[in-house]
Amino acid sequence: MAPEVLETKGASVGLWKGSLRLLGNRLAAAAVIVAFLIVLVAILAPWLAPASPTAVDLGGRLAPPSSAHWFGTDEVGRDIASRILYGARISVGVGVGAVLLSAIAGTLIGSFAGYRGRWVDQLVMRSMDIVLAFPTLVLAMALAAALGPSLWNAALAIAIVKLPTYVRLARAETLSLSQQLFVRAARTFGLGSGWIVTRHIVPNALPPIIVQMTFDLGDTILLIATLGFLGLGAQPPTPEWGAMISVGWKYLLNQWWYPTFTGAAIFVTVMAFNLVGDGIRDLLDPRSRE
Repeated sequence: MAPEVLETKGASVGLWKGSLRLLGNRLAAAAVIVAFLIVLVAILAPWLAPASPTAVDLGGRLAPPSSAHWFGTDEVGRDIASRILYGARISVGVGVGAVLLSAIAGTLIGSFAGYRGRWVDQLVMRSMDIVLAFPTLVLAMALAAALGPSLWNAALAIAIVKLPTYVRLARAETLSLSQQLFVRAARTFGLGSGWIVTRHIVPNALPPIIVQMTFDLGDTILLIATLGFLGLGAQPPTPEWGAMISVGWKYLLNQWWYPTFTGAAIFVTVMAFNLVGDGIRDLLDPRSRE
């Protein structure tokens, strides 16, 4: 028989009860609301933006905030508010994609390595150690430069540098779960490694991985902006937050609105997702509530 996915320490509360507990934390509740609004803005950007994010108006360049341009205009007269709204779609969308790619690949690799053990485990973990030997930003910059400056190459580079986190996390969970009775029973029934890992181990290892994904989303958005700022991510005229700040910081003293509103968007977004991650960690890890 195929055993059901069992409860682990990370799945010890029901969805409804857990949601109420999460919302009972005022800071986490506020972060959830802000994160939800950011995602909503990202989805509805084409309908919320007051103008095209790439429309040039040299006669209205560097105009201060007004009713016509909520956050002012940039060096070629493009509406900054519209570019920030579209930038949310790019940053959140690409960030989610990079985190999902890294989490899915890392979870599968780490789970198989932990379950099979021996030389497979050694090979995978030594490979991850090599990746971890380099600072995250430095390696992401090197990979993005090698792949070529573009938004999607930057996302791929970030997914690669984030991979060891999920591999190590999934492996640790697998080493624990592989000794559980339901996994031993599955082996006794002659089920293959692929079936056991994907149907029994991975589902039970998800809670800490989900928490890590929530944390990594904020960090990934920041990394995307950093690579964009360095010219290794989105290229002009793409309305990406990092690329916008790379030009806007030059106008900080006289046209403060240009970099300030974009920087505030990055700060609020990263902070919101990090606080949501804190709240989910407190919810799923009983030890954090002691």
